[in-house]
Amino acid sequence: MSHPKATCRSSVERYADALVGLSRSIHAEPELAYREHRSAAKVADLAEREGFQVERGVAGLETAFTATYGSGDLVVGLCAEYDALPEVGHACGHNIIAAASTGAAIALRDVADDLGVTVKLVGTPAEESGGGKVQLLEHGVFDGVGLAMMVHPAPWEAVASPSLAIVDLEVEYSGRASHAAAAPELGVNAADALTIAQVAIGLARQHLEPKQMVHGIVTHGGAAPNIVP
Repeated sequence: MSHPKATCRSSVERYADALVGLSRSIHAEPELAYREHRSAAKVADLAEREGFQVERGVAGLETAFTATYGSGDLVVGLCAEYDALPEVGHACGHNIIAAASTGAAIALRDVADDLGVTVKLVGTPAEESGGGKVQLLEHGVFDGVGLAMMVHPAPWEAVASPSLAIVDLEVEYSGRASHAAAAPELGVNAADALTIAQVAIGLARQHLEPKQMVHGIVTHGGAAPNIVP
């Protein structure tokens, strides 16, 4: 038997064109969380052509799947993300994550029997919004998996990347509508209150501890300029 690492490297080199093509194809057709139908199919189809047992729509999610190869006691999970961000598309490089995990799964397939492992490629939708992996965990998709891995593209190289916790807050300001020209004095401007809050948060940022960040958007700020919101 050749060295497993050499065999894996050779496999990746052999499938390089197909993997780069997969990445570029997903990048060209960005899809948002839970709607990654084309992207999930591209990854699952390639795995199926390479001899993996593919189960689609796992955990009740239409764009989630598993692709399994081997029968070893140690189950190695590889997570393939493929959702994009609104408007900017694949700015987080999930197309690369999908291709990299698929390439790693194919490489491990070629040494799975020699190493006594089972390779499990998991299509994980909705990383950007919705938490697809949480739903997969809750439905037992990762049960029996000894380790789960993925890589994430970045401008630098790192073996491990630190993560930040996140809390979502939705704040609604209510005012009193009135005509902004005829009777502005009768209105209570909710948008002005929100503006004051945004400025206050902006000024407070300099006093936050390192790695503490606050980001926000205004989802609705009024109906028309001549109406006090």
